[in-house]
Amino acid sequence: MTDFIQTELSNQILTVRIKRPERKNALTHAMYTALGDALEQAEADAGIRCVLFTGNEDCFTAGNDLGDFASGLQGAFTETPVGRFLFLLAKATKPVVVSVNGPAVGIGTTMLLHCDMVFAGTNARFQMPFASLGLCPEGGSSLLLPTWLGRVRAAELLMLGGAFSAEDAHRMGLINRICEPAETDKVAQEACQKLASQPPAAIRATKKLLGSPTQEALTTTMMAEGELFAERLKSPEAAEAFSAFMQKRKPDFSRFK
Repeated sequence: MTDFIQTELSNQILTVRIKRPERKNALTHAMYTALGDALEQAEADAGIRCVLFTGNEDCFTAGNDLGDFASGLQGAFTETPVGRFLFLLAKATKPVVVSVNGPAVGIGTTMLLHCDMVFAGTNARFQMPFASLGLCPEGGSSLLLPTWLGRVRAAELLMLGGAFSAEDAHRMGLINRICEPAETDKVAQEACQKLASQPPAAIRATKKLLGSPTQEALTTTMMAEGELFAERLKSPEAAEAFSAFMQKRKPDFSRFK
C-alpha cells in the first residue's frame, strides 16, 4: 500500500491521482502496484465506466524513481509491478483519460500511448530519455511511435530523448487538447463524464476495435522491451547514468563500446 496513489470513485469515474510532489511524482514499485490495483478495480466493477489518471498542476510524473529502480527488476517482467501495470493498461477494456501538467517523463509519456484521450496543460513537457539513461524504450513505444509518427521522428524522440512541449505533442497527434494548467483536470473530467454517459458496451467495442490492429504485435513488443529493459538496468551504462544523476553531473559514456 502507498499514500502516493490516491483514488476516488464518483459519477462512474475512477480518478487515480499520483501525489508525491516532494519527488516530482516519481514512481516507485509500490506506486506501480497501486496503479495496477486501480486498473483491476475498474475492470472488475461494472459501476466504473471510465478511468482518469492525473497528477497536480505542476507535475504529472518525473518517471521512475531511479533510487528504487537501481536494484533492477526481479522475476518475469509481467510479474513486476511496472510490467503488471503496463499490461493492464494496454489491455484495459474501459476508456482511460489522462490529465497532464508539467513534466511527463519516461513512462509518464509512454503510458499515454495506451490511453484514449489526453489533455495537457500549457506547462506540460514530455520526454522519453531511456537511451540517455543507458536503458531502452518501454511500454510498446518502439512499436507505437514509429507506427503513428514515422520512424525518423520516433528515432529522434527515443534516441536523443529530448523534451518536447504540449504544442509539439498536439501537432504530432499525441494529445487531444492544450489547456491552462488550472483547467486541465476540469477539461479531462468533462471528457470522462461524456464517456460515462455513452452506451458502455458500445464504448468498449469501439475501444477494442481501435486497438485490435496492433494488439498482437504490441504484446510481443512489450515483452521484448520489458526483458531488455530489465537487462539494461544491470548494465554499466545505466550504472554510470544513475550515478551521474545522483551526483548531479553529466554522465560520461566515452569508455563504453
